[in-house]
This record gives sequence, C-alpha cells and structure tokens, in this order.
Amino acid sequence: MTKLSDDAGQLIIGGFAGATTRAPDSFRDALRDGILSGAILFRRNVDTIEQVADLCESLHEDYSDRPEHPFIALDQEGGRVVRLREPLTPIPPMRLIGEYANTDLATKISEAVATEVGAVGFNLNFAPVLDVDTNPDNPVIGDRSFSSDPEQVATFGGVWALGHTIAGVIPCGKHFPGHGDTLQDSHLALPTITHSRERLDRIELHPFIRNMKARIPMLMTAHIVVSSLDPIYPATMSDAVIGELLREEFGYDGVVVSDCLEMKAVADHFEIEEMVERSLMAGVDLFLICHTEAKWRRAHAHIVARAEQSDAVRERLEQAAARVRALKQSALGRMPKPWTREENWLEILGCRAHRELMARIHAVADVGVDPTEA
Repeated sequence: MTKLSDDAGQLIIGGFAGATTRAPDSFRDALRDGILSGAILFRRNVDTIEQVADLCESLHEDYSDRPEHPFIALDQEGGRVVRLREPLTPIPPMRLIGEYANTDLATKISEAVATEVGAVGFNLNFAPVLDVDTNPDNPVIGDRSFSSDPEQVATFGGVWALGHTIAGVIPCGKHFPGHGDTLQDSHLALPTITHSRERLDRIELHPFIRNMKARIPMLMTAHIVVSSLDPIYPATMSDAVIGELLREEFGYDGVVVSDCLEMKAVADHFEIEEMVERSLMAGVDLFLICHTEAKWRRAHAHIVARAEQSDAVRERLEQAAARVRALKQSALGRMPKPWTREENWLEILGCRAHRELMARIHAVADVGVDPTEA
C-alpha cells in the first residue's frame, strides 16, 4: 500500500448495510488493508449485546496489525437516538439533562454512558448535540438538543464532552454550524437557513465556539445550506463555512467529520467523488459513509487519484490524515492493542450506580425541583 492510499484510508469511517450482525469479509479486509479508518454501527447491526461486543472485538482485531487504533463509532445520544438499549442503562433525552441536571450530575451521567459503550467496544460516540432547539417545527432535532437557550446548550454540551473524555470515549459535537432552526430533516432533503451572521453568532454558533475554546476534539458538519455564508454548497462542502469560518476565523484545529455522505441532503445532488474532494479541500478530515461499500471504495480511490495529480490535494490529505492519527494517538493510544473486553464487562452495563444517576433526572423532572438542586 502506498503512503497516499494509507493516508486516504485514515479519512473514511465505513458502515455496512442491511440487518447484518457480522461484518462482511470485504469490510474486514478493508480494515486490515487500511482502506478504512474504522467502522460505524447502527441498530441494524445489533441483535444481542453479546453479539455486538463480539462484532466490536472482531473489528478491533482486524485493525490490530496497523500502528493506530480503529474508530469504532456509534450514535448513543439518549432518548430517541440510541443504538444500544437494554441491558445498557436507558438514557433520557438531552432536553431533560439540560433542564433538570446540574453540571456535576450531567458530567457523571455522560461518564456512565461512555463507560458502558466503551465496555462493549466503542471508542467514538457522535455526541453531544450542540444544536440549539429554536424551531418547534424542526423534524430532526427537538429534544435531542439540551435547550433552546444557546448558553445552556454550550454549558451542557461541554460537560457531556468532559464526561466522555473522562471515560476514554471520544466525544463529537454536532452539527456545525447548527441544525436547530431547520424545517427539513437532512436525512431526507437539503435544508436552508437564511439567518444573518449576527444571528448565527448569537444563537447557532455560540455552543460550538464555547466548546472549541474548551478543545472539544471532534466536530461533525451539518448538511445544510447557510445562505448568508454560502448560498450554493452545503456546509459540509463549503470552504466559506468550514475553511474560512471554522478553520481560519475560529481557529479550530481538531478533527472535522462529515455527517453521513449517503444522506439525501447531499447524495441527491452530488456524486461521492465531488463530495469528498470539495469537503476535503474545505477542511473536513474524516468522512462517514455508512451504508454502501462501493461508495466508500470510490471515495478512497478518488482521494488517492486526486492526490497523485494535485499538490494541493496531497497536502490537504496529509494534513487531514495527520490530524486523525494524532487524535487516535492522544485519545486511544493507551488502550490495549488489540482491544479486548474486561472480564466484568457485563456487570458494568445497566449497573445500579448508573441507573440511580438516570433515576435522579426523572425524579427531578417528575416533581419539578429546581435543577440546580438535582
């Protein structure tokens, strides 16, 4: 494998489609060959908790000959967006956390969530949601957001990231520059927001700016058009949004990951090759391609081919791959290699201490106690 191919492989987290509870041989080969940086799993990949733990362990093993760890990722936010259910401790919606927890309790709950997914084999959780819930007609955010108050979102997003970091699971803030005021779900269509820059700074961007200052290690892009910044391209592919605003103006030097490039917001309008090239050149470091093997293989091949043809693409590829490797080393470098489950891993899931933490939120919400007393 060439260095360019190896670098390009660091940029892609893949998934496999269908109700498949074991990774296809071709997917496992791609991990071994360095064509993928890791895997993302969904509820379609989960049967029993023992099965998904076996699956995670096999993916870690497939990557074990490489110098770094793989990302084994999921979306375990809480409420209606969770990939793992019982016997793991049920997680309330983030709205309840934002309304009824104090920061100490929220940190402990986040640590409990991350400890449980880490025990199963995951090391990257695409949470916290940093979107501000300002639109009651938004079909996709709602109670996934901590609050309609940007300061509250910033604060609880920060402590959620902290709890994950304490537990050794990488957090990822999403969806930059803010999906909270859209009327469409970007899984199904391409939303547009028309707010002025002043409004964006005051509401949508505020939680991201606060968490960037706290050095959150990863941010996920939104597949939305922000017309005041770039009336043509979705944020994921926009140099104005990612390159100029996020990277240059805000100075963010962490890993930027795309939302899934198979979502209709972008897949209905662009081919995978254009998406990865434009996004890479805008400043995105890591791509989620969650369903189709042919697409993540095409993305890898296109990045390599363009890097062979263009010094600018090669330099951006090298920068992105270096960022990804640095995050893996700093956040995952102390993990055993290959990762294997602890003997008591099942005892961690849904344990009494974790359930009592979640019960405190529900108890406070039910009686309407001041959240500062929770």
